[in-house]
Amino acid sequence: MSTTSTELKTVGKSGQISLGKSFAGKTLRMHRQGDGSILLTPVAVIPESQLWTLQEPHRSAIERGMAWAAENPPAETDLDELLARREQHAEAKRVRGSSE
Repeated sequence: MSTTSTELKTVGKSGQISLGKSFAGKTLRMHRQGDGSILLTPVAVIPESQLWTLQEPHRSAIERGMAWAAENPPAETDLDELLARREQHAEAKRVRGSSE
């Protein structure tokens, strides 16, 4: 449930008002109404270089990856076991390549 409140703010000589610490660092869209009132709306700005993350098929792939990560907590890698698997894979590839 959202609550509404009304406050009086005075615009300083520099043309600025303070909205309080809860808005510190936030980006706001300012809409000037025809009657002179101003509506401030918190917004998130996405750089153009990252817009692809919101488009398909990338968006679905990211969502699947995030869901997988939530279900599969990180675990420490056994480097010796990882190297052994790599060597086994390389050996199997050499054997397959020599029989063709």
